[in-house]
Amino acid sequence: MSGHRPYVIRGSVSLPEAELMWRFSRSSGPGGQHVNTSDSQVELRFDLAGTEALPEVWKERALERLASRLVDGVVSVRASEHRSQWRNREMAATRLASLLAEATAPPPKPRRATRIPRGINERRLREKKRRGETKQGRSGKGWG
Repeated sequence: MSGHRPYVIRGSVSLPEAELMWRFSRSSGPGGQHVNTSDSQVELRFDLAGTEALPEVWKERALERLASRLVDGVVSVRASEHRSQWRNREMAATRLASLLAEATAPPPKPRRATRIPRGINERRLREKKRRGETKQGRSGKGWG
């Protein structure tokens, strides 16, 4: 697997190749007669609690956000869509990278409330009234 680009999580941080634990098993996915005997399902595990590859702050964030997915501090992803093990490996690594990217993202900035200019509100209410009158006219009342 040498010579491929590292899976970037965010910025200069990428998945630590050495810390990835791969497991291959028979996939129940689509395929011909051969697929039943080839180990194309990929499970990728990463020890989030024990890693040194992530900045401390990120690690804390990720451990907190992924708490429900972790087993003893280890996060795991699976991939079995493809028939080729290599493509499933790519898939799993990409998935793990984006999972970690999401889990380590800084918390969103709090929303600042801004006042709505009065004119906008009035215009909205005027439109609303007009719309109502248009619809009223459709009911066919007073045609008799």
